[in-house]
Amino acid sequence: MSNLLESVKNKMRNTESVIAGLSVVIPALNAARTLPGAVAALGRLPAEIVVVDGGSTDATAAAAKERGARLLAAPRGRGVQIAAGVAAAAGPWLLILHADTRLAPGWEAAVREAMRNPGRAGYFRFALDDHSPAARRLERAVAWRCRKLALPYGDQGLLIHRDLLTSVGGMRPLPLMEDVDLVRRLGRARLAPLDAAAVTSAERWRREGYLRRSARNLSCLALWFLGVPPRMIQSVYSRRRA
Repeated sequence: MSNLLESVKNKMRNTESVIAGLSVVIPALNAARTLPGAVAALGRLPAEIVVVDGGSTDATAAAAKERGARLLAAPRGRGVQIAAGVAAAAGPWLLILHADTRLAPGWEAAVREAMRNPGRAGYFRFALDDHSPAARRLERAVAWRCRKLALPYGDQGLLIHRDLLTSVGGMRPLPLMEDVDLVRRLGRARLAPLDAAAVTSAERWRREGYLRRSARNLSCLALWFLGVPPRMIQSVYSRRRA
């Protein structure tokens, strides 16, 4: 009986309807460990998955190809890589997703609903794959930031129609803060939360410490709002990681 049920489930997965016009763009750098999970969580639903590699020295490229993604190469830098992926993607709808983020069940329904309104971009609820109290506190802080400041980050994913992206100046090839730059140009009126979670790996927070990493991110955000050039912010970010 269990074999029969599994066979039925497999057939159902294989006959899922593709979300027409949806291209997923994933910038990646040495993401061989997390990329397979990010792509697997998408299933067969996106019409296209574009992985843009920024010069990985691990098996990122092989992981992308093995899972049927289209692989591109671009200079290192998340904004640069995303801009290259957007330019190469075929779909009118773009879902920008980090390589260490897995969309939770129910994402497809949320995306289909959001695609009814091409004049707004959507972002997912931030979640971490960590059961610690520190992770829950950070999730609540991010929810507050999105609700009060309309400032989702890239690890929450971003669903946006190509025409809307073009109308606000496109994805700028920044080395850092490309997500903040874009959502600020979109503004609160053109941003909407999606009713599903984007579950990001908590490895970096566990390794660096929740307080230390959060403080560094806040410092970079403050420097951005003070008008410090992104390349200078990147140097601060890199030094504090060391």
